[in-house]
Amino acid sequence: MDQKQQTPYELLGGEPVLRNLTKRFYEIMDTLPEVKPLRDMHPENLRGSEEKLFMFLSGWLGGPGLFEQRYGHPRLRARHMPFEIRKSERDQWMICMVQAFDDLKIAEPLRSELLHSLLRLADHMRNQEEA
Repeated sequence: MDQKQQTPYELLGGEPVLRNLTKRFYEIMDTLPEVKPLRDMHPENLRGSEEKLFMFLSGWLGGPGLFEQRYGHPRLRARHMPFEIRKSERDQWMICMVQAFDDLKIAEPLRSELLHSLLRLADHMRNQEEA
């Protein structure tokens, strides 16, 4: 009997865990002094950013394609072009994501697999030459 392969979305815990992860991600971004330059790129109210990240990650992880249903193809690089994203901004984004994963106690090996994939994704957003 074949068991259906679980998606990363399912392995993570589905909508409730992903909502908590994105909420925690933005709480960290909003309070951690070393990521202030990244925080400053975002609107004062982070609720819209949080919801868009939740919707994007839902589909990206193999769950419901919420972002695509509402906004169409993510076109991540194009959507991030108005912002100067260097290695430092990528790293600040990852600091928040790693801390959110740790705070939610996302277990190995899923933790490392997802964080490596998210690092590749964040690295793809870089759009500025390094000095």
